[in-house]
Amino acid sequence: MADGERRSALVIDSGSGMMKAGFAGDDAPVSVFQHTFTNGLRAKPSEHNVLFTEPPLNPKIKREKTAQIAFEAFEIPGTYIGIDGVLAMYAAGHTSGLVLDSGYDVTHAIPVFEEYSMPHSVKRLDLAGNDLTNYMATLLAEQGTSLITSTEKEIAREIKESVCYVSYDVDSEQADNSTEYTFPDGNVLSVGEARYRVPEALSNPALVGKEAQGIHQVVFNSVTKCDTNIQKDLFANIILSGGNTMFPNLENCLLTEITNLVPASTKAEVIAPPERNYSTWIGGSILSSLSTFENMWITKAEYEEEGPSVVHCKCS
Repeated sequence: MADGERRSALVIDSGSGMMKAGFAGDDAPVSVFQHTFTNGLRAKPSEHNVLFTEPPLNPKIKREKTAQIAFEAFEIPGTYIGIDGVLAMYAAGHTSGLVLDSGYDVTHAIPVFEEYSMPHSVKRLDLAGNDLTNYMATLLAEQGTSLITSTEKEIAREIKESVCYVSYDVDSEQADNSTEYTFPDGNVLSVGEARYRVPEALSNPALVGKEAQGIHQVVFNSVTKCDTNIQKDLFANIILSGGNTMFPNLENCLLTEITNLVPASTKAEVIAPPERNYSTWIGGSILSSLSTFENMWITKAEYEEEGPSVVHCKCS
């Protein structure tokens, strides 16, 4: 590498169901599960700064462990740990708002104000994509299609992601709205009410055996726990993030639910970026590509001088 040449940073979004990794500035991340550096990216970690993502309220010990692995195991020259919600906000082109991030096994409502998350107002919902996949398998079993093995569960996930949508009113749905799904072996399955029943669990977790409030109430509770002076800004920028928010019409139905909860004088808006399943990674790519971000990297020298706790000073 020539003197002064700036290598692209690596961005690693270690989601709960799938890891997304790639070079900062890439159009899309390379999806990998293991061997990220050598097999996935074929990059020498010692030649690149690396931005890692983390969920909100991540324990300090885990942040420190990430830094320890980065510097001691891979000899990375510089690293940064960014919070999912803040990075998703960057990806959407906003600096303040409420990020509803729903992935494989957990959903978070994350208030962000002027690029900083507000941990005291974060709300967690232990219901996400894997729960809905299992619910799809349950509903299909009731009509005689058994999907039990891990491979079959992947098929249930594919069915869920390809045919489901969020309904304004499930009770008024037409009985003839079924569609077909073709299995890898060529067999065809007709999917009917499961198309809208599965996503309904997001607003009614009791459908999957969860004693919890729906995502609309989680969003509302998170915003109203913030300072009253910024609540209108947060309601006006509710941003969806994560693969479990990809259901068609989710943003419209969520907006209806939120509008019913807020005062008439408060305008709510739900933003659904087209590539929101990769929002966290995209935000990390944008952030780490900025020239102004150079001073935010934790350097190896800083780590050696201050130890793993340096992440709490530089990664707020």
